[in-house]
Amino acid sequence: MAMTLRLTPEDEQALTQLAEAEGVSKQEATVRAIHEAASRRLRRDKVSALSAVARDRYADLLDRLGQ
Repeated sequence: MAMTLRLTPEDEQALTQLAEAEGVSKQEATVRAIHEAASRRLRRDKVSALSAVARDRYADLLDRLGQ
């Protein structure tokens, strides 16, 4: 799927630096950045959900430990 990405000069410079640092094209650096951001977001959401379950499951114990 083709897509046009409009960048500010500062964003263009950052992307150029990222691509050069990784030794890849700017297109590949963009795709990698998207994948990394999605992975971090999904991991953070999963950790938050698991943490909420654990807090509910161990609420009584956590209250006693807090006393």
